[in-house]
Amino acid sequence: MVAKKNTIFVCSNCDAQYQRWVGKCLECGKWSTVAEMQNPNLKLQNNETANATPAAKTVTLAEVEGKNIARVKTSIDELDRVLGGGLVPGSVILLGGEPGIGKSTLALQIAAILSLAPSTRVPLLIPPLSGGENDNASSPNKERAGVGTRVLYLSGEESIGQIKLRAERLKINSPTLLLGNDTNVDAIVASIEEKKPTLAIIDSIQTVSSDEAGGEAGGQAQVRACAAKLMAVAKSGDTAIIIIGQVTKDGNVAGPKTLEHLVDTVLYLEGDKFHEFRILRAVKNRFGSTDEIGVFSMEENGLSEVKNPSAAFLSGRGEPVSGTAVTCIIEGSRPVLVEIQALVTKTNFGYPQRRASGFDLNRLQVLIGVLGRRAGLPLDAYDVFLNVVGGLSVDEPAADLAVILALASAVRDKTLPDGLAAFGEVGLGGEVRPVNQTKKRLEEIKKMGFKFAVSPISADTQKTSELKIAGIKNVREVVEKIVK
Repeated sequence: MVAKKNTIFVCSNCDAQYQRWVGKCLECGKWSTVAEMQNPNLKLQNNETANATPAAKTVTLAEVEGKNIARVKTSIDELDRVLGGGLVPGSVILLGGEPGIGKSTLALQIAAILSLAPSTRVPLLIPPLSGGENDNASSPNKERAGVGTRVLYLSGEESIGQIKLRAERLKINSPTLLLGNDTNVDAIVASIEEKKPTLAIIDSIQTVSSDEAGGEAGGQAQVRACAAKLMAVAKSGDTAIIIIGQVTKDGNVAGPKTLEHLVDTVLYLEGDKFHEFRILRAVKNRFGSTDEIGVFSMEENGLSEVKNPSAAFLSGRGEPVSGTAVTCIIEGSRPVLVEIQALVTKTNFGYPQRRASGFDLNRLQVLIGVLGRRAGLPLDAYDVFLNVVGGLSVDEPAADLAVILALASAVRDKTLPDGLAAFGEVGLGGEVRPVNQTKKRLEEIKKMGFKFAVSPISADTQKTSELKIAGIKNVREVVEKIVK
């Protein structure tokens, strides 16, 4: 008779389980992290003890009383749009992004604005006026009075003095903002329970640790244990918690994707640190849509809202040149005009190069093949480079037609007509198919001062006036009629 094992061996870094001790964890590759512990999956021998736990209480859907929850407005329209109307009391939000993208800057600005009295809040960092300096932008929080929302900002990466220096650099002066510096999750939970703030910001989850979990701070076990405790304190009260998490080399927030399943909302701050624009995108939201985006620009005094993304992305356009085309994409409920640039050169190698920035490379390969087969413009001996201006990533099929126009314009070295924008999905047969929300795209094109629109023929294109619409059926018509 072999006795049942009462213990198992668990990795303190990733919680992987083994029947016997191993020196190196086969899951995460760490050495000396596997230790023996009590087996939590043992079946109880005593049936009476097993049945001692009472059953969970259940109610019907009709018995549940509706409850209207008032969201907390942040006075940052772009953020409120992404959240679905504001912060939900008791919710936990994960704010992720690459190092240096502006997560801590945005969090500190949110904390400073919410800590002001509601009647004195202003939109986030009004951009400076051209040719002069805007007083609101240089000192958005001066001469404030009254009592605002209680906000607690806890940082494990910076001391209180360093937070003060960053606040001075951002021209933030909020006398009621509560600051703290601690890396113990139990101390953080105690501070939230004592102060009872409306919003608590944890910067960041990689630096927080729990005495009840093994491994070093930032490991999978520590991240999961700390997030669970923060979730519990948020749900037990009305405190909304924003947790900042770094994106690893694999593209995950705080290491594992487990953290994303624990929280209510997951926000990503995207963009290239060499460009001024930042995109705030929701990939999970239990209290709103995941289709909306918020557009910000990185200014000297922090992040500034971009009220008109189309004008911002097209602001740097110069004289018309070959290989450029403008398209209209839909980000959430908002149409945005972006410029697509293509460069086609004779290849110096046996195999032509294909490079794309802000556009799917595999999709570019498909469109190059369609252009060569269906429109008679083979690019087999040419290097192709494609770029979406502004650092924005475009993954919508509606941009296919603009990419075709940019490539055809570049290979023929012909400039497209001035004031022209195009959108439509291109199939493998060379056909150009309609896309959703055509009327909204045409209205945005007209509002931005464009005179011509190239799109597939649909019912919505016939209803729009004051805009010349070139209805096309396939890519051959595009090359023959538009790119002459």
